[in-house]
Amino acid sequence: MSKVVVDGLTKRYGDVLALDDVSFEVPAGEFVIILGVSGSGKSTLLRCMSALTQPTEGEVRIEGEPMIAPRPEVAMIFQQHNIIGDMSAYSNALSGSMNRSSFLESLLQLQPDEEKYRALDALDTVGLLDEAEQKARRMSGGQQQRVGIARALVQEPEVLLADEPVASLDPGSAQEVMRYLQSSATERELSTFISLHQVNIARKFGERFIGLRDGEKVFDGYRDELTIDAIDEIYGDIDTEGMFVGVDSSDESGSEVAP
Repeated sequence: MSKVVVDGLTKRYGDVLALDDVSFEVPAGEFVIILGVSGSGKSTLLRCMSALTQPTEGEVRIEGEPMIAPRPEVAMIFQQHNIIGDMSAYSNALSGSMNRSSFLESLLQLQPDEEKYRALDALDTVGLLDEAEQKARRMSGGQQQRVGIARALVQEPEVLLADEPVASLDPGSAQEVMRYLQSSATERELSTFISLHQVNIARKFGERFIGLRDGEKVFDGYRDELTIDAIDEIYGDIDTEGMFVGVDSSDESGSEVAP
């Protein structure tokens, strides 16, 4: 498990301010949902946290070490899966071990047995062990995203980042993917950050929530603090009706969350 510190993170793209002095600390093992409209800075934040993008100012520290380049203990899951359709679910999952294998070993799947067992275990974790030999292109969008999760788990991360992992899925598949993300994070004690736009799904699965608006952090709190007023602060005056989809309009405690 790893503590994550985001300290004064600012990112500019020319005249565009994508992140504006964003700071927060997350203890090891916490499950965090990042909320905000498209363009609010969610993806930029996750890319800076993974060191796929370098901030203009500020830094990200994981267990006290600045993230100045991608590290194997920080895994990223993308919205569009980024898996290879003509490869099996198993082969895609096994590719998560590339940081520990040579190019030739990876190309010919000559990784040690322990890596192969790790790939099968990861597929089992996301409920796809029986589909291990299935070509990825023949799988549903939800299954493909679960293969992406398995590949990230094979990387053996301490921090798991997921950028809108359910944005293109129907509500049922979205909840299924979120359940596997949550159970994987809990089972492996991962510090997890997931960007979402569906507020009800976020409330159902999240522990802590960070809200971004125009690149600024405007909310940082837990489920009982994510009130309608807080949601309005994050999303402003836009129509939020489409964000309350996929689950009942009240959470487990019966607190009304839909407008």
